[in-house]
Amino acid sequence: MTISLMLPAVSSPSAAGGRRPASGSLPVLAVGLLLQFPLALAAQEEQRGIPEPTARDKQVDRAVVGALKYLASNQQPSGAWLLQQNGESTAATSLAIMSFMAAGHVPGEGPYGSRIDRGIRWVIDHQQRNGMIVHNQSHGPMYSHGISTLMLAEVAGMVQGQLGRDVRLALERGIEVILKAQNVSKSKKHAGGWRYHSTSADSDLSVTGWQLLALRAARNIGCDVPAENIDQAVEYVNNCVGETPGFGYQPGSSSTPTLSGVGILALEVCGEHHSPAVLRAAGELVRRPLKYDNRFYFYGAYYCTVGMFKVGGDQWNAVRPQLIDELLEHQESDHSWIARYGNEKGAGRIYCTAMAVLALTVEYRYLPIYQR
Repeated sequence: MTISLMLPAVSSPSAAGGRRPASGSLPVLAVGLLLQFPLALAAQEEQRGIPEPTARDKQVDRAVVGALKYLASNQQPSGAWLLQQNGESTAATSLAIMSFMAAGHVPGEGPYGSRIDRGIRWVIDHQQRNGMIVHNQSHGPMYSHGISTLMLAEVAGMVQGQLGRDVRLALERGIEVILKAQNVSKSKKHAGGWRYHSTSADSDLSVTGWQLLALRAARNIGCDVPAENIDQAVEYVNNCVGETPGFGYQPGSSSTPTLSGVGILALEVCGEHHSPAVLRAAGELVRRPLKYDNRFYFYGAYYCTVGMFKVGGDQWNAVRPQLIDELLEHQESDHSWIARYGNEKGAGRIYCTAMAVLALTVEYRYLPIYQR
């Protein structure tokens, strides 16, 4: 599993522990301010009978606020964000955009609204004639395409006017690419999934996760995504169950914590809630959690956190402290994150920081894909 951007992703929260009001219960423009002043939010929640935020909750809020400031200060004049190894990147830009939205910020409003708009426009402007959304990624363009298509599906209901129309058109073209790539003739072992290129005749779970999240998010807002394509993808994910509990890179591969997170989230967003494969993988993540020195830690932090949050219950309560505390422990003094092990070292701070924010904000429940 190589990373040139093996990066994976729902709008109104609260912070850790699901302690804040459900989606839509706070005015959007107030959210960014409340996140920067947790005590004010705590006072509002105390009036609602919601438990006061814990010390960890407040630490998460501070970490997210600092990380967003870091991301904002590193946006390029073009509107893009950089992937360290390749320069301006549609994938890195899309992850940064989703990070702001996951923390309650929306296009065109508030302190980051114009930055989000510029990023969205830059991504749209770099969609290729064939519908592929990729820029400056030498390996695995379907990674970048899936991430950016997911981002467009998440913002589609939040932008109006010409930008809104352009987002919808770009999203529909992006979905066509994903469906066409899935329908390439493949062996039974690889049918239903995706790999590095739109013409690949094999599949892997890492790439498949992004495409399936994009399809699910697009279908949720009314895009034409046939149910049979979702079903075929679910079948492929289930074929990636390892010999030990969890999911592997391809059918027959050994399971890993990172890929178990991918499998769990993929099945959960497709309605396979608490399926036997999900529960076995979740149990294994409780016993053998993701660690900072894993090769694909930030990729795994996103998928494991969001996937286990969707599983909920005792499993989420068991892994939540370890997943969140490890992220908090490794935030740098400039509020960014950086990979120090494995294949992600070349991806740079923007990628790592965006993935960390997306993981830490899962309980805010702002992005539609985060909803249970």
